[in-house]
Amino acid sequence: MNDQSKPYNILFLCTHNSARSVMAECVINRLGAGRFVGYSAGSQPSGAINPAVKTLLERLNYDTAGLRSKDWSDFATQDAPPMDFVITVCDQAAGEVCPVWPGQPMTAHWGFPDPSSFEGTDSEKAAFVADVYRMIERRIGIFVNLPIDGLERLKLQQQLDAIGRTSLTPEPAGG
Repeated sequence: MNDQSKPYNILFLCTHNSARSVMAECVINRLGAGRFVGYSAGSQPSGAINPAVKTLLERLNYDTAGLRSKDWSDFATQDAPPMDFVITVCDQAAGEVCPVWPGQPMTAHWGFPDPSSFEGTDSEKAAFVADVYRMIERRIGIFVNLPIDGLERLKLQQQLDAIGRTSLTPEPAGG
């Protein structure tokens, strides 16, 4: 799929680039261990990271200093890093007309509940954000363990789509 000596670039898209896509960017950069470089962007960036998301990421020892809400057009230019994968993580972005990405990256939709629209107490919001984080981490964990270099493009696309259909309910203890 790419020159095996360089990491795969993956862009996570959401409407506001303030929660799900930001968490996915952080998770892929940690779990991908140099094999993947994650980015995130939005079609209508909010301009800020969701405070509950930022708090969770900091509690989990992610470096949040460089995180910001970005426009997806930043990644559709000739100067942008070429993407190998583009994953939408919210239903609104999945339904929008995306820019044409240079290099024809593989695309998929992995929907997750929206932490920014959740209403509740601060502790309920924190618990909801933590649940969404676990869902994102689970799917990305499956993705980073795929034998990407050994899969034909069609089979890889099928695997990407299957990850998006992976159950988001917690697995029972001991199973």
